[in-house]
Amino acid sequence: MLVLLPPSETKSDGGTDAPLDLTELSMPQLTETREMLVDAVVSLASEPDTAREILGLGPKQDDEIARNAKLWVSPTRPALERYTGVLFDALDARSFTKAQRAKAYARLAMGSALFGAVRAGDLIPAYRLSGGTKLPELGTLRSVWAGELTAALVAEADGLVVDLRSGVYQALGPVPGAVTATVLTEKPDGTRSVVSHFNKHHKGLLARALTLTRAEPRDVRGVARVASKAGLRVEVAGDHELVVLT
Repeated sequence: MLVLLPPSETKSDGGTDAPLDLTELSMPQLTETREMLVDAVVSLASEPDTAREILGLGPKQDDEIARNAKLWVSPTRPALERYTGVLFDALDARSFTKAQRAKAYARLAMGSALFGAVRAGDLIPAYRLSGGTKLPELGTLRSVWAGELTAALVAEADGLVVDLRSGVYQALGPVPGAVTATVLTEKPDGTRSVVSHFNKHHKGLLARALTLTRAEPRDVRGVARVASKAGLRVEVAGDHELVVLT
């Protein structure tokens, strides 16, 4: 089972591992495109005004541009520790035992505008690049990753794929047949609506359940059983769609 998570805009600083080595990342068939994008982002960082506009940053976020300027020389850390925010707080990887961390490295991957996707144990630097960004001379990231990322993810998967990425990252590399999850809130009158604020939190809880389970789900019903045992309220909405209710 491969569980695909969205990345986060916020990322932890620093790291204790050696600088970025693209040849050491999972899905090596993406190396050429990754190198092209890293070079483009580093080059963009040399023009702060342009970088702010393209990356959608404010004048007080120049530290993000400085991070991008040092992509080739910054220390790295596992992607599981690099990404932060609501979903990753709910995943709570810091509480994992050594054996549970090994499971996370085997089962989790994160979508990435810069790297396409990385495994949880891949060593990456802090960076700023969103899935909807349009880079000078390269165009949209959807066009950059078109076809290539899907092929890499399909090749990487060993069995079921549970795709918890947000829409913009799913668009970079759709995975045919993947199980997806929608988080809905149910009101007292029975009506339901899409959750925005707690969406990432509940997907983080689902990802944690799928990471720690001893089961190997083969379909959406298997995913639902794992989620239910972890205390989540879920419904099977289709052959490839799970609904998480709050």
